This record gives sequence, structure tokens and C-alpha cells, in this order.
Amino acid sequence: MTVKFAHEAITSKGDKLTFNTGLFINNEFVEGASTIDVINPTTGEKICAVQAAEEAQVNAAVDAAEKAYREVWSKTSARERARLMNKLADLVDQNVDEIAKIETLDNGKGIAFSKGYDIPEVAKTLRYFAGFADKLHGKVIETEGKLSYTRHEPIGICGAIIPWNFPLMMAGWKLGPALCTGNVVVLKTSELTPLSALKLAELIKEAGFPPGVVNIITGYGHIAGDKLARHPKVGKVAFTGSTNVGRMIMKASAESNLKKITLELGGKSPNIIFDDADIDQAVAWAHKGVFFNHGQCCCAGTRIYVQESIYDKFLARFKEFTSQTKVGDPFDEAVFQGPQVSQTQFDRIMGYIKAGKDEGATCYMGGNRLGDKGYFIEPTVFTDVKGDMKIMQEEIFGPVVSVAKFKDEEDVIAKAHDTVYGLAAAVFTQNITRAVSVANKLEAGTVWVNCYNELDYNTPFGGYKQSGIGRENGEYALENYYQVKAVKINVGL
Repeated sequence: MTVKFAHEAITSKGDKLTFNTGLFINNEFVEGASTIDVINPTTGEKICAVQAAEEAQVNAAVDAAEKAYREVWSKTSARERARLMNKLADLVDQNVDEIAKIETLDNGKGIAFSKGYDIPEVAKTLRYFAGFADKLHGKVIETEGKLSYTRHEPIGICGAIIPWNFPLMMAGWKLGPALCTGNVVVLKTSELTPLSALKLAELIKEAGFPPGVVNIITGYGHIAGDKLARHPKVGKVAFTGSTNVGRMIMKASAESNLKKITLELGGKSPNIIFDDADIDQAVAWAHKGVFFNHGQCCCAGTRIYVQESIYDKFLARFKEFTSQTKVGDPFDEAVFQGPQVSQTQFDRIMGYIKAGKDEGATCYMGGNRLGDKGYFIEPTVFTDVKGDMKIMQEEIFGPVVSVAKFKDEEDVIAKAHDTVYGLAAAVFTQNITRAVSVANKLEAGTVWVNCYNELDYNTPFGGYKQSGIGRENGEYALENYYQVKAVKINVGL
């Protein structure tokens, strides 16, 4: 723990947490250009102030990464990279309780999810990609009179810009493939939720990673994020966030050095429930599909389409099930939905709820603030919606869902595709032929059948249309982090 930037915080259950608040550059916590207050979304009160990066600090992080790459990391064996990644995964597992509590304090997600899913997933992701470190080989190609082969070579310096909804898990999704392919990283956290990544930085140093291989900075997107996306020494940027900011990342790449980019962006995902579905199963998964992580999930199933003959039955059961959602202190193990991440996000969601009502949709349940402190919103369900309504077209990123009817397969496919997004979709049916047929027709990067929000580190994730470019997770993610070189040798044959 760097004493200058050491901070202690107390949870609502009385647990003491310790973490650094500096910028992690070259394996040291250093001062920034200014500070940013980190707010507890459960109470609306300040947790601490963290150091914020601007141009000089971004440059310092990139320079440290460049030095590490040239002098150490590019000469480090694949097996050693894997060893370090596995060591880091072990340290994450050993510290899962504290990291989970930091995540819940900072982000507001239920401790049951931080401890049971988010943080363990980071360790699993690191181990998965560590296994690929010594398996990234090219091909020998038969050509006349020459020996031809390919090499998979690292890009060098990778920028990673992560969101606030799954702070540490998204860091794992970026660090895993980048490190195993031999790259160094400058990772910018969200200014709203920097604390778990700064805790991870301590473990990166403890694991033995050479200085500069991983640098973790916090700063505002339009300052630090923009400088990182435009930096001429950065060869690739991986970004998770909104589609609008994704466009800015593309523009920054185009206007700087045409760096390689992967973008995991927004969604307005359809959840299709046919009349032969198991209703109880569909209700439970549909609930998870939209209210998981307080609705702050890019692939949330916020447009539920139910076949006409079972619409009323589904709606009644969905209301009953949703009314049992426990909303409250995220340090309560039984809580499913905690607060929204910030005042800004709270106001944005409440604005969409108002827009739904103003445009003529029926607020079937919810729609109100919960409590008088923190950023809590009731699980909200709209009915009587039309396809061109704002709440049907725009990503809300909160606990708000619209439930609509459809006639048949052709009708629902057309409704499902009435969006600029294509991140995810789901189909509920007991007919396997229909399930496969509809899944294959849907324009989405992920389609779940009889489940929802089932994400795995070994399965590719990414979007069609304006939901992004490239894939994260699984073997497909690797190609975003290396370059292919062809070598031809005249053997005189």
C-alpha cells in the first residue's frame, strides 16, 4: 500500500476496506493533475477522492508502457507471461472478499453478485487467456520455391477504456487477451467506479509483473480517454461503453494513427417468448434479463415480445415475480437490485420513464424513486408501447422494460430488428426447430435460448450493427490483439 495515496473506507456492515487512490504508472501510485470525488451510490455521499489523469499523465503511462515493451515484455517468454497471469488470478481469488466489497461500495451492485460472479470471473478470464500464451503460432504455407510462414506478433501498446457497470470484470476482459498475446496496457477506468481496478493494480505489482506492463489510470473520458484514444504510440484501443462514445473512439483513431479498435457498445435487445414456452421459466429469465445489475447491462432484454395468446398470462406472472424483487442496501446478501450508479444516471432513467408516460405508454408497475437517499428506482414495466416510442428505441440502462405483443414468427422478427442495435437477443420456446430457426435469423451477436444474460469468458461477445466492432472473450478475442506477419524465404528450389 502506497502510504501517500492509501485510503480506508467502511461499509454499511462495518467492514474496513483499504485501497490506493493514485494513478498506477510504472508499478507505482503517483499523483495526477487533479482529483475526482468518488460517490457512494447507496448514500450519495463521498467515499474518497482519486487522482485524475490529464495529458501529461497519459503520456507518462504510455511512455512507461513503451519502455516496458521494448526492454522487457517483448523479450519475456510466453510461459512466463502465463505464469504471471496465473499468479494474478490466484491473488484475485485470495482477495475476492475485499475486492467484492470495494466493487459493491463503489458501484452499488449487490454483494452476492460482486462476490459470486464479477470478481471470480476476473480470475477465470485471466486463467483462460493465460492458457493461450504459448499457443499463438502461425502457419507454414506451401509456395513455389520458397518457404513461407506466418507469425502472430503483438501490437505493442494497447489502450483499454472500461465502463462503470462491470468495472473489474471489464478490466479482466481487456487485460486477459492483451497480456497473453504479448502486449502492454494502459487501462483507463471510469471516473465513477475506479476503486476495484486500483485494488487490482496492487495485486499486479504483487504478482511480479515488470514495471510499465500494466498501467491503470483514472480520468474523465473527454480528457484522459480522448488523449489515450488519440495517442500516436498506442496501437490499439479496446472500449466498452455507449455507442455515441464509440463513434468518438473511431474518430480519434482515424484522426491520429489509424489504431486498431474493438468496440463493445449499446443495445436494445429483444426477448421473444412464444406461446409454447415454459411460462414460469420465461418469467424468471426475463426478470434476470432486464433487472440484473439494476438494468445497467448493455445486453439487457428491455424489449419483451410475448405471443398474443399468452400475453395476459405472462404479464400477470411477470408482475407478480417482479414485485418480489428486493431493492435496497447492496451489502445485504438478499438484495437483488441496488442503486443506480450515479445521480446523472438516476436522472437519465427517470427522464425515460417520464418520456414513456408522455408518449402514451402505460406504466404497468413501478416508475418511482425508492427512498430519500441514494439512487434507487423501482423496477418499472411499461405496456401499450409502440415501436417508435423513445423507450422502445433508445438504450435506457436502468430497471425499465417494455412488454409488447406479437402475432407470429414473421411479425416478431420484424419487431426485433426494428432497432439500430444488435448486441443480444433471446428466444423462449419448447420447439427446438423453431429455436434454431429464429436464433439464426436474429441480427444479434449473442442469442440465448430459454435463458438470458448467461455470459462466459470462453464464449465470444460483441454486437452487430451499431452495437460494436470485434469480439471479446473466447478464442475469437485474440485476433484483435495481434498482427499477422508473412515471411518468405528463398530456399533455391
